[in-house]
Amino acid sequence: MGGALLKAWAENTDHHFTVADPAKPELPGNVALVSSAGDLDGAMFDYLIVALKPQLIDTVLPDYLPHLASDGVISSIAAGYSATRLATHAGNRSVIRIMPNLPAMISKGVSGLYAHGSVPETATQEIERLALCSGEIVWVDSEDMLDRLTAVAGSGPGYVFEMLRAYIEAAENLGFGAQDARTLVLATVQGTLEMARQSDRSLEELRNNVTSKGGTTAAGLNALNGDGDYSDLIRATLEAAYQRAVELR
Repeated sequence: MGGALLKAWAENTDHHFTVADPAKPELPGNVALVSSAGDLDGAMFDYLIVALKPQLIDTVLPDYLPHLASDGVISSIAAGYSATRLATHAGNRSVIRIMPNLPAMISKGVSGLYAHGSVPETATQEIERLALCSGEIVWVDSEDMLDRLTAVAGSGPGYVFEMLRAYIEAAENLGFGAQDARTLVLATVQGTLEMARQSDRSLEELRNNVTSKGGTTAAGLNALNGDGDYSDLIRATLEAAYQRAVELR
């Protein structure tokens, strides 16, 4: 995820980026690469983006803080590592968390943003500008709301992939080959999503417009959610993800 976001940032902003990674990954041509903090040779930076596994942050982050300006900003895309914990490393610096989701890798994502404590407006604007490079954004006003956003959007692609998998499997059970089933389902979902995004009508109204009384859609919807079990399942899915996010703080 960090590499995908970096690519979008490097292509869409005029910032100068330096990546520290001992694995020496392939990077955009306008991004510098070092293996460790020792290779920075006194260089100073305005922003420090944390793109690490959470269990590594306490060990790795302190080595790089001397290279962050005293009025610099720490911003993290690491799930499961709170802004409060980041602030223990930050000194008087600002902390902003970014919670992207998987489609950010193709610039079609949605990212949650949370500014911890008092953060200069220039910093929030700059981090917002970076986040917009990979899709849409939603600001939240507490870390708890960021955990809730994680349950909805951060984990959301997993739910959608699973629903698509089951939908395609059901189409195959009706007699379609694997490729035709995939085409039918993905094109149906993509077209329906675009209609929803372009319309100012509610989803209930759009649903009702395609549902004739006693027709095929009505029969399918009754099987899907006639007893409300599907709605309950979606609520339970988000609640379980949210509770796990709370546990990981």
